[in-house]
Amino acid sequence: MKPYCFGIDVGGTTVKCGFFKTDGTLVEKWEIPTRKEDHGVNVLPDIGKTILDKMAEKGITAADVEGAGVGIPGPVRENKIPYAVNLGWGAMDIAKELGELTGLKIKAGNDANVAALGEMWKGGAEGHSNVIVVTLGTGVGGGIIIDGRIVEGAHGAGGEIGHAHVEDDIHDPCGCGNFGCLEQVASATGIARLAREELERMDPAEETPLRLTDRVTAKTVFDAYKTGDKASIRIVERFAKYLGTTLSVFACVVDPEVIVLGGGVSKAGQVLVDVVENYFLKTAFPACRETKIVLAELGNDAGIYGSARLVLG
Repeated sequence: MKPYCFGIDVGGTTVKCGFFKTDGTLVEKWEIPTRKEDHGVNVLPDIGKTILDKMAEKGITAADVEGAGVGIPGPVRENKIPYAVNLGWGAMDIAKELGELTGLKIKAGNDANVAALGEMWKGGAEGHSNVIVVTLGTGVGGGIIIDGRIVEGAHGAGGEIGHAHVEDDIHDPCGCGNFGCLEQVASATGIARLAREELERMDPAEETPLRLTDRVTAKTVFDAYKTGDKASIRIVERFAKYLGTTLSVFACVVDPEVIVLGGGVSKAGQVLVDVVENYFLKTAFPACRETKIVLAELGNDAGIYGSARLVLG
């Protein structure tokens, strides 16, 4: 194997780039703007240029580079995308187009999936090869790794945990167009939604610090939860029931060694693991109850690590 590789994580605002040794050592990371104007026509050329510029800076050639992996915000199947709405892209063969720009081997994957691969490789699930990763941010992303490989599925939608249906009594649509998705009750915005519902039905005489803030967020809920606030406990328990029981369903299908919780909500720390694990254990298939639930470790770097790992096969 050649000594170096690149991991590229394409976001709506910036493209995160990592230059790695193929043993997983991150040598350098940087960002470039995501130029989405004109249907994102500049995004891949910009990525190609920054890779070639870094190779020139380091004094290396294609003979020294195993390739570049690319995480894309959208469905990916065999290095091809049908679209990437956030970038303005239509159907595209990422491997072919970026390969022609750089002269390197290219592999592409869905951004949440490659982040999961990163956590398996050098993060919270290091040392394991059967892993579910759930990212709890503005939405709920996910990735499933089986025997060290991403589950893409027939339509590039493997691991879309956030769009499992979990609640019938939600009448506004999820971003995907369906109703009652896990994302609507277990993301940061979902937790804020549960908090608003709780505050509306509470006895007005019940005191809670959540009434004293201009905008209730997942952070304010978990901060109050840690102080023993009864309203916040009810909100967090409801959230944890949705997430823990959903993960138990995925576990009896996938049978992972580890479930990794990441994204902004994971900053709540071990209390998040403890409360979700409680509901997971209540509903998990007996053979899956030894599954560990842990916090993600790579943060915003998970995508570049996973993209680099992707190109290594």
